[in-house]
Amino acid sequence: MSRPTLAVILAAGEGTRMKSSLSKVLHAVAGRPMLAHVLASVRAAGIGDAAVVVGPGREDVAEVARKSFPGCSVFTQAERKGTGHAVLAAREALEGRKDVIVLYADTPLVQSRSIQALKAALEEGAHVAVLGFHTANPTGYGRLVIEDGALARIVEEKDATADQKVIGFCNGGLMALRGETSLSLLDAIGNANAKGEYYLTDAAEIAHGRGLKAVARPIAEEEVQGVNDRAQLAAAEAVMQTRLRTAAMKEGVTLVAPDTVFFSYDTVIGNDVVVEPNCWFGPGVIIESGAVIHAFSHLEGARVASGASVGPFARLRPGADLGRDVKVGNFVEIKAAQVEEGAKISHLSYIGDARVGAEANIGAGTITCNYDGYLKHRTDIGAGAFIGSNSALVAPVKVGDNANVGAGSVITRDVAGDALAVARGRQIEIAGWAKNYRAAKKAEKAAKAKR
Repeated sequence: MSRPTLAVILAAGEGTRMKSSLSKVLHAVAGRPMLAHVLASVRAAGIGDAAVVVGPGREDVAEVARKSFPGCSVFTQAERKGTGHAVLAAREALEGRKDVIVLYADTPLVQSRSIQALKAALEEGAHVAVLGFHTANPTGYGRLVIEDGALARIVEEKDATADQKVIGFCNGGLMALRGETSLSLLDAIGNANAKGEYYLTDAAEIAHGRGLKAVARPIAEEEVQGVNDRAQLAAAEAVMQTRLRTAAMKEGVTLVAPDTVFFSYDTVIGNDVVVEPNCWFGPGVIIESGAVIHAFSHLEGARVASGASVGPFARLRPGADLGRDVKVGNFVEIKAAQVEEGAKISHLSYIGDARVGAEANIGAGTITCNYDGYLKHRTDIGAGAFIGSNSALVAPVKVGDNANVGAGSVITRDVAGDALAVARGRQIEIAGWAKNYRAAKKAEKAAKAKR
């Protein structure tokens, strides 16, 4: 039977090397704050109780925590006195005697299976469990000292002996504490450290010294890759994108040039979708099976149904909803608009706050004029309608089913179904005007040249 477990996520460090007014743990990887990634892994591991420790005045971090993990507790670490001290800031939650798993909000790549490995270690009788990784270059990392198969201590680089420095099994930072002894071990850390800082890593040595079982379990080094500056943020993004691309291709998605395609954490993409090079998917995108996303397209908050074609050089903004077999071509932007089955918007158009009916055709250069400077208004284009090139539809306006709008029109009133609407200046022609104009200008130029 699974033991009740509390996840404690430390999010109090600000990371001054980010050089940002935004808290470090709110910087995004694959379109989601790092803190939210960690909380998502906690939930995926089957843990339903979480406590997040934030720094003073960081209501923005607390808000993201509560949104990402509804029902989580938020505690403030008023003074920065080390990781052990940060965990104890959540003492109220710890007193429930649940098993405790400690994670860090700036390690967004940790996966649920690794959290489950920590849970399993406690269920197998360990009082302390840590995750460690093997590396050929351990310089700078804390070493996991194993004696008789047990974790005896975690030694930081500066404190390591020559023999300990050659150890290649290094501390990944994540730790689990058995509920019955967690507070006792955490409280003992303060007594064990004379520097006024309480390091969570000391819990392993304290437990070993008490004859309690402490163990280390392996984890891939990339999972515990921390983020403290923009370069490390980019490195974490690269790892996450590789995971997302690999998962998509395993599910039957064709990525013509995988390294040039960027997904968000929640991108949903069906099998037999083809994505051409240099495409970007922001949060909230759903691409159904059989669609094609052509090169250099940018999508966020959009749905693309089966058989639809998008791009190249198209932009789908939040609320764009493309039906089956819709064609959206180059240099087309769509926002908050439903484009129904078989409709075509082939090039150089803006469709915003609108409905485009099934099989309608939108000519090049057409725009829906949806904003009056204060409010947005809606355009409704009926099924089978044909909108001529370079037309402006001034919302609110409705074009009926199977109506035609002449090219170059500015439509300000509703158009009835099956009607033709033409709203442009009348063409006039003056015979011989161009010939006479050229002659006059040539004479004017010649006269200036003689001066």
